[in-house]
Amino acid sequence: MSPSLPDSLAAASPVPYWLDASDAPAPAPPLPGDTTCDLAVVGAGFCGLWTALLAKERDPSLDVVVLEAETAGWAASGRNGGFVSSSLTHGLANGAERWPDELADLERMGLANLDEIGETVRRYGIDCDFRRTGKLWVATEPHQVAELRKLCDLARRYGRSIEYLDRWQIRERVYSPTYMAGAYDRDGYALVDPARLVRGLREACRGLGVRIHERTPVRALVSGRRGVVLRTPYGKVGARRIALATNAFRPLLRRLRLSTIPVYDYALVTEPLPGRLGFWRAPQGVSDTGNRFHYYRRTADDRILWGGYDAIYHYGSGLSPKLDWRPETFARLAEHFAETFPELAGVRFTHAWGGAIDTCTRFTAFYGTACGGRVSYALGFTGLGVAATRFAAQVMLDLLWGLDTERTRSAMVRSRPIPFPPEPVRYLGVELTRRSLARADERGGRRDLWLRTLDRLGMGFDS
Repeated sequence: MSPSLPDSLAAASPVPYWLDASDAPAPAPPLPGDTTCDLAVVGAGFCGLWTALLAKERDPSLDVVVLEAETAGWAASGRNGGFVSSSLTHGLANGAERWPDELADLERMGLANLDEIGETVRRYGIDCDFRRTGKLWVATEPHQVAELRKLCDLARRYGRSIEYLDRWQIRERVYSPTYMAGAYDRDGYALVDPARLVRGLREACRGLGVRIHERTPVRALVSGRRGVVLRTPYGKVGARRIALATNAFRPLLRRLRLSTIPVYDYALVTEPLPGRLGFWRAPQGVSDTGNRFHYYRRTADDRILWGGYDAIYHYGSGLSPKLDWRPETFARLAEHFAETFPELAGVRFTHAWGGAIDTCTRFTAFYGTACGGRVSYALGFTGLGVAATRFAAQVMLDLLWGLDTERTRSAMVRSRPIPFPPEPVRYLGVELTRRSLARADERGGRRDLWLRTLDRLGMGFDS
């Protein structure tokens, strides 16, 4: 390991905790040659698997093929914190800023979507530790206390209930000397083992007859008179309809290549801590409320997953397995962990990893079609895709079949984000934004001229 790592990280594995499982299924075979189908799905993360599963549930006669470049859940779907948010708008504040007239309906649809995920887990017997726990937010700086009160007021305005907790109430649930206040969203969150959810969805798809081919990268999408063709190293797939669920990876449609950027997020997991977590009496996961925020939770085997804070963009939308390992971020996360839970001083971390998420300038997913309506896409989830990908799958299927639904009528689905500029302006803009957000955290939440300008342009980010 790198000599720059502290002792607590000296033996940490770079394999994501959720993916480090001895009972992981063998990969499905690559595409053996040319084939045809009714629906082809590119990507076997949450978005792609939900799309395939829901398509078969809607019409069991459909012939559905899923193509995955690596293995199911290998990317963001197996590397996240396992927080399952009902929000379809990356939080209430972002939704209220962009779609205030329909936010109450979007919140209702998001809660129904979360209910349906739980029902799917039960119906297919998916063993993924899905628990409808709710979530806690904590304030660790004085200005964040007022922000939590605003969040509770905003929730009431749109028919949601988020309970404000004072210093002592939040510390009764999870104790940290850094906590000044908290808020509890009882209904809008669940926790899950994300890799096991992926595996369960994969098996449910296969049980319904979906053909899944892993280690089959799609090199090109070609539209012709008779349909759309996906080209892979091993053969072609001709499909009547195609759903693209590639998210952080380079889009197959050229028109989307400035719509998103990949941003790297990082996480740690501690060694098992039996008998040492008495200070954490609540079942909920936790996030703090800084611009550079941490998210953390207990796991089923009494560890703590601790992630977030740094969000790293690499010039030219860089993507590489080498970027999953970032010692300076791991050391910073370990330091912040010790500051938050000083009673766990000396605890070692067994896993340290990173991965790319896709973000866009509105910080929540967007949707569309191409090739005369024969191709649909959803991307830009910005880290809240564990549940929102299921809603996105429904939208993509609605669009492919030309259905007029409450989903497709919403302004959120019909609108598009402002694209990112080309390099080098893109990199400079992202770096300037990161530094301005850091300064806002240090200055009581006060946003500088750059952030205020982004707010006016509809590109502001506050979480």
